[in-house]
Amino acid sequence: MGPMNLTVGFDLDMTLIDSRPGIRAAYRALSAETGTYIDADAAVTRLGPPLEEELARWFPEAEIAAMADRYRAIYPDHAIEPTPAMPGAREAVAAVQAMGGRAIVVTAKHEPNARLHLAHLGIEPDAVIGWLWAEAKAGALREHGAQVYVGDHTGDVRGARTAGALSVAVPTGPCPEPELREAGADVVLPDLTALPEWLAQYVAAQPGPAQPGPAQQPAASEAQEVSA
Repeated sequence: MGPMNLTVGFDLDMTLIDSRPGIRAAYRALSAETGTYIDADAAVTRLGPPLEEELARWFPEAEIAAMADRYRAIYPDHAIEPTPAMPGAREAVAAVQAMGGRAIVVTAKHEPNARLHLAHLGIEPDAVIGWLWAEAKAGALREHGAQVYVGDHTGDVRGARTAGALSVAVPTGPCPEPELREAGADVVLPDLTALPEWLAQYVAAQPGPAQPGPAQQPAASEAQEVSA
């Protein structure tokens, strides 16, 4: 395997994929089917947390589990086709693999639907782990030995820090750069198109026989003193 047995984790929604068009369509379909109003445009501004948190805004507590099951069941018919990759997503995953590393996707999304998105878009990570949000992502990151976790949400930052991984954030979702830095992101890139170059610097800076000469950690932020 590549230097330092490199493993990089990626979030899915608003990190690798722009899931807003598909999720909007799925919420509208659920709303039409149930006769319950859901503001789909507002819902897609809040992506990141588990589905149940959004459904709780529109359905009584006793119905949330059933509505979540129904949403996930109709999701493939409505949400896969209209959902594009984020700029640089394919290249970011491929850059990890080109270095001999493993790229894994760790997401709060229903795992079968996450896999459908990636297959549709031709993005081929080495593993996909679903149903994990925020700090809960740390278990999968540790299990796979991820040194880096890339995400767009403060929950992703918390997951990375809980796992002891470097938190690389992109402000391509609901959280702007200052919020990501305040949450403790070690590195903030403008979007995933910047990841391959950053990754090359990061790998070159790691100690080991493959990297002679002085090492320097690129773009470490002032937020590193924030504890997990």
